[in-house]
Amino acid sequence: NLSLFTTKAIIILDTEGKKIVSKYYDNKVVKDQKVFEKQLYDKTKRQNSEIIMFDGHVVVYKNSIDVNFYLIGSSEENELILSAILQTFFDALSILLKTQVEKRSIMDNMDLIFLALDETISDGILLESDPSIIASRVSKRPEDGLQSGTYSNIPLSEQTISQAIQTAKEQIAKSLLK
Repeated sequence: NLSLFTTKAIIILDTEGKKIVSKYYDNKVVKDQKVFEKQLYDKTKRQNSEIIMFDGHVVVYKNSIDVNFYLIGSSEENELILSAILQTFFDALSILLKTQVEKRSIMDNMDLIFLALDETISDGILLESDPSIIASRVSKRPEDGLQSGTYSNIPLSEQTISQAIQTAKEQIAKSLLK
């Protein structure tokens, strides 16, 4: 029963159990996300373990200063794989934020958080397991590969959304000027 779909959801809550970020990859995980997140927080706020079974799912979680990270997988999923995915995402955030991972830095850099999440997991499938690669893809600045005003020397798959839009604009302008 092997599957690439390892992750059902990733949730980041503050120390009061309030949602900062959540992304659900399987609509069958929960019907009421808010209730699920509250119950999950209540179950884990006083535990010292990193892995629990909750509501028929394997949950791995990590605490950092004033933030709690949760990664939810199916009940058949390998806990070590889920733990490695969560650690990869957390390490990528540590690199990107250049500070300790805390609520304020997450709130101030929400765009980087979502980009890092999308570079780590897509539709529940692990895309990348190296935090430095994730961080480098997310933190590419326009001047990284900018030659005489174009992004065309960066492969399309490596471009950020804004770079890809700029590349498309440049190609359209070139075709109109011919």
